[in-house]
Amino acid sequence: MNRMQNKSSNDDVGRDLAVGSGGSAAGCELTNDHLQRAAFLAKSLSDGNRLRILVLISNGRKSVSAIVEALELSQPLVSHHLKELKRSLMVKVEREGPFVYYELADSRILNVLQILSDVATDLLSGRKLF
Repeated sequence: MNRMQNKSSNDDVGRDLAVGSGGSAAGCELTNDHLQRAAFLAKSLSDGNRLRILVLISNGRKSVSAIVEALELSQPLVSHHLKELKRSLMVKVEREGPFVYYELADSRILNVLQILSDVATDLLSGRKLF
């Protein structure tokens, strides 16, 4: 590929990344609708306790009391976070008699958490103050 073709290709990628363009980069659609959906999920991932809950239930379904005990958080706080995770469809809920069990709705959520952790580590590694 010559320089002119490469420049044109780079321009196309930049145009495709524009919000609402309907284009794609690396096989990923970045339309306004897709970005709004991602933002909806990202809001649910913006709390450290929710992330801890997601990691805990990734090993299998857990009851609210098991989550409370494992994470040493109050029951009302855990219930609040589970409600938010349920609202964002990140957890599946099963009721068995008086017990309610939660499990990860999609294993790809753990991949997202790992990528976010890796990016945060890389970006913050040289930073001295927060």
